[in-house]
Formats: sequence, structure tokens, C-alpha cells
Amino acid sequence: MFKYYNMNQLVLPLNLEVKLQENDIAYHIHHLVESIPDEAFAPFYKETGCPSYHPRMMLKIILCGYTQSVFSGRRIEDLTKDSIRMMWLAQGYEPSYRTINRFRVHPQMQELIRQCFVQFRCQLIEEKLIDEKAVFIDGTKIEANANKFTFVWKKSIEKHHANLIKKSNEVYDRLLEEQVIPAIERENEEELSVEELKEVASSLEEVVDDYSTKIEASEDPVERKRLRSERKTPKQILKQVNDWIARKEKYQKDLEILQNRNSYSKTDHDATFMRMKDDYMKNGQLKAGYNIQIATENQFTLAYDVFPNPTDTKTLTPFLDTIEERYFDLPEYIVADAGYGSEPNYDDIMIKRERTPLIKYGMYEKEQKKKYKNDPFKPSNWVYDEVNDTYTCPNQKTLSFKFVSTRKDSSGFVRQFKVYECEDCTGCPIRHLCTKAKEGTNRRLRINLKWEQQKAYVQQKLSEPETAEIYRQRKIDVEPVFGFLKAILGFTRFSVRGKFKVKIEMGIALMATNLRKYALRGV
Repeated sequence: MFKYYNMNQLVLPLNLEVKLQENDIAYHIHHLVESIPDEAFAPFYKETGCPSYHPRMMLKIILCGYTQSVFSGRRIEDLTKDSIRMMWLAQGYEPSYRTINRFRVHPQMQELIRQCFVQFRCQLIEEKLIDEKAVFIDGTKIEANANKFTFVWKKSIEKHHANLIKKSNEVYDRLLEEQVIPAIERENEEELSVEELKEVASSLEEVVDDYSTKIEASEDPVERKRLRSERKTPKQILKQVNDWIARKEKYQKDLEILQNRNSYSKTDHDATFMRMKDDYMKNGQLKAGYNIQIATENQFTLAYDVFPNPTDTKTLTPFLDTIEERYFDLPEYIVADAGYGSEPNYDDIMIKRERTPLIKYGMYEKEQKKKYKNDPFKPSNWVYDEVNDTYTCPNQKTLSFKFVSTRKDSSGFVRQFKVYECEDCTGCPIRHLCTKAKEGTNRRLRINLKWEQQKAYVQQKLSEPETAEIYRQRKIDVEPVFGFLKAILGFTRFSVRGKFKVKIEMGIALMATNLRKYALRGV
């Protein structure tokens, strides 16, 4: 016996909502987008032209597509035709993939995505799914939508640019010395600008044209041969100068794109080449990508940002600025791994923001080991005399304070060190274990007082039961979000190019992970 089945019988269309399950993710997408204020959608409104699809509907179907691991505009279009939840969200409309793709990178989409995160966080607070006591921060690298071997390296550009400057200066000086061209007014004596090279090229063109005119006017074969021979050198130099002009313009454009980065991709200028954990080439090849920073609580992403630099250390301060400016006020505890532990970051959190950093520094784990604490050659284990401001080395020699040293790093942060020097290292039997300095020089010790105080503060906080428990939550709070994003959702590569568009797509993907986790919370 079979259940009744007849393809020739007319079936009346029903309300698609009745076909959805009670806790279907489409309902959560619908309620989230409907909670966004109308003011956020006002920029999409146009009084002229063909009526456009409602931005609420467009945002819903894009979010729904990403929750189903569908990131292509064409596939999202297909879902609006054969997926019940997509049909319900679109209410029968079937926007084309071009419309979907244009809406996805619309200039106002960043504000819509921000509103999604703000409203979603308010919903979590209302349902007491987060307690706002701490925020967990971490980063990951995601591959850019760029070709594999399109890298441009800053060091290579600087090297070739320096060679070009050297050669062009030499040729210009030789032309002046031989009185081939007149001198030009130079803004910078160290290098010729593009405009100045063009002036040199113009002068050389006049010289070459003058020779050509003389050759055409002369009827003497010997003289014509001599003139052609004399014209050869300025003609070759003119060709070289024109090549330098094109190369110099290219180098200047490259350096403008690079700014503070070490590389960029020719197919996505905002992407930087980084080492990825998921290396499909299996040989450590660098790939163009972006550094994604997220702030989470209870495995929900509450804020995010996109950075071009591969390391996490210098992203913390600008990311915290983004959170405060665009998302929410920072809670009492800022929790992150040892990759964020640095003097500028501690200084920013404790002094500027008046918050508590639960962030290990690079040597934290090593300094807690018994072997490190018992090592007599570690300066942190040396005896310090507060009265005389001296240290005592393992050979019982005294290191006295000499002067204060100041250092500024590439980002402009200034560090101060107290420099101590041993009274005499001559003939020390354990010198090779204590220092690698050359023979005849005494052992020097640099102490950063602020850094030592910050490390002591972090050690104290991480040893307290309450804060230690909060820090232990980091691994089970922020890291699973990346695992869900890449392994479950399947989002491992961007489908758009440029930082602005990448930031929009990243927000959509992270909100999709939030919605899927939220929909499964009661299952």
C-alpha cells in the first residue's frame, strides 16, 4: 500500500509560513532585520526610476543564503526559486544575481550590518544570554579573492627605486658635464622627480630633433654619418629616460598603495600576503588575505573589524576604538591571548580606557616554569638592591645604574629603559653563559620599569581565582566561532575584492554564524 500520489491533480498554493518549522532560522532572520530602525534604510529610498526591492527583504535573503553556506549571488538567486524559507522571506520576489550582488556591496550596507550587530546584542542582553562582564578578542586570517602569484613586495620596490634614482642622477650629471642639455631647477638634489625627468626628456627630444634636422638638410654622406653617430647617444638616453619616467610613476603608485604594509596583491590592492594555516600548496606559500578581529561573549560575535596587517599585536588598539565608536561600551575585562600582550596594549587598556586586561605576554608561560625561576642567568632572578639601585650578577659582581635610554618603535611608541652596567667582567669564568657581548666590554642590563610593572599586574590578575576563571573561558568562547565559521559554515575565502566590500561580507558571514547558533540554542 502506498500513500496517495497524483501529479495530475491541482494543488492550491498555501501560505509558505505554515511549511516552516517552529524554530526555523528564517524566523530569527526576519525578527532581527525587522528590529533595525527605519532610519537605517532611508538612504536606499529613491523617488525616481523603477521601484526597487525593499532593502529589508534583500538583507533577509542574503543573510539566509549565508546561513545555508551559500555565498554566490547566482546560488542565492536560485534559492529564492526553490527554497521555502527563502520564498517566504522574499514573499514571492525573485531578484536577479546582479541585483543581489549590487545590494551586497552597497555603500550603506556597512551601516545595516552594524545595526544588525547592535540589535542582536540587545536581544542577547534581554534574554540574558550574555552578562557584559568581559569581552573575548581574537583574530584569524581569511584568504582574499585574489590570484595566487600577484604579489608586489615593498622591499623589491624600494630596491629598484633606489637604483633608478642613482642611475638617473648619474646620467643627468653626465649630460650637464658634456653640455648636452641645460640645467633644470630641482626641488630635491637627492633625486629627480617625475616632472624633472620629463623636462630632461623634453630637452633630449630637442637635441635629437636638432640632429635629425641637420641630417635631413645635409647632402654630404660623411657629415650625415657623423651626425647620425652623434645623435645615437642622446637618442638612447632619451629612450632610457622615458622608461625611467614610466617606472618611477609605477613605483610611486606602488608605494602609495603599500603605505605601511610590506606587500599587496595586484588583483586586490587592499589584501596583504600572509602565511595561512590552511595552506593548499603545502609549502608555506604566502597567500593574499585579511586579518579578521572579532569580539565575542558566549560564542556570539558582538563586534568585528578587518585589518591588512598579519600580526595581532598592533590591531588591538584600533579594534577597541572601533568597538567603542560603533558597537558598545567596553566591559570591565578585556580578554585575549598572548599575541596581544605588549606594553602599548597594556598602556592603552589600563590608562586610556581604565579597564582590566586579562592578556598574557609572550614569555608568561615560560616564566612560570620552575626551570626559568631557578636559572641564575635570567636577569629577573638577580638580586636587586633598592637602596643603591644595583643588581648583582651570578658571579657576585655589581651592576650599577648608568643612564636612561629611550627607544621609539615603528608605530611611534616610546619606551624608556634604565641601563645598568657591570663593574668589571674581565676574567669572569661564566661570562659565556651570561652574555654574548664582545670581550673587553662589560655586561649591560636594560630594565623597562613600566613593562615590569605591567607584567607583575597581569601575573597578579591571572593568579586570582575570579579573573583566572574568566581567562580560562577564552579558548571555549572566541576560538569556536572561527571553527564554526570555517568548518561548519564553510566560509574560508572572500568572494569580493577591496577592504570596504570585504568588511561587509565578513559582517554578513559572522552574523550568519550568530543566527545559526542562536537558532540551535534550544535544540
